[in-house]
Amino acid sequence: MSAQVLDGKAVARAVLDETAERVAALKDRGKATTLATVLVGEDPASAAYVRSKRRRAAEVGIRSVHHELGSDVSQDRVVGLIRRLNEDPSVDGILLQLPLPAGLDDQSATIEIDPAKDVDGLHPTNLGMIVLDRPVFAPCTPSGCLRILEHYGIPLRGANVVVVGRSFLVGRPLALLMAARGADATVTIAHSRTKDLAGVTRWADILVVAVGRPEMVTGRYVRDGAVVIDVGINRTESGSLVGDVKYDEVAEVAAAITPVPGGVGPMTVAMLMHNTAVASGLRAG
Repeated sequence: MSAQVLDGKAVARAVLDETAERVAALKDRGKATTLATVLVGEDPASAAYVRSKRRRAAEVGIRSVHHELGSDVSQDRVVGLIRRLNEDPSVDGILLQLPLPAGLDDQSATIEIDPAKDVDGLHPTNLGMIVLDRPVFAPCTPSGCLRILEHYGIPLRGANVVVVGRSFLVGRPLALLMAARGADATVTIAHSRTKDLAGVTRWADILVVAVGRPEMVTGRYVRDGAVVIDVGINRTESGSLVGDVKYDEVAEVAAAITPVPGGVGPMTVAMLMHNTAVASGLRAG
């Protein structure tokens, strides 16, 4: 068996095209859409991620306003900037690039973002709305995974889903979204310490892996004909990028699989743009 490749770049392009149309329609009504980005510290990877997000914003007609703070900044100063952006009527969405430098508290800073401007979907209010089956802004990576499945016509209803990874960024919100009314999957959350992990994952019709361990999931973890969504992105000693799934081996077993790079990664940025346009529309009324 040679698995179908679930092309995240193509799905992301479709989402970005839809978003550009939404932003243009708002502009025709006199409503500009603005994303404020906040980068704290000098981490090269974080800086590159923010540049990528700002480029995508420009592509779809979203204005971005960038704020940089040094790595020696205090928590109070980060919070003060977020509060000013909350109060700025021209700002529709706020992106706080995580993780913050050592000594700063990611969650305490995230909680300060106005939920109506939390386009990353990480504020406790927005995470709680997922529990209530009333999501407004879902975290971008989980919602990107769902859009890939939707794009390729892969049904969730009645499917046995195993999510390997329990972070509040991906694993937990994704499990909630997949189990919600309308999706109706049966979801198991596993992790690196799950007893007989391979036995659990082989139960899955849809297997999502988000543990941050290079090529941890091999062919023996996957049932024949399963759909595999690889959220991981890891850089090897040689400099190449690999996922949490051993791609070539699993592709011989699975019916469909996302590649790394080019799978879930592009969807995260696309869904951020989508959420920003939605936030702008809600503010426009």
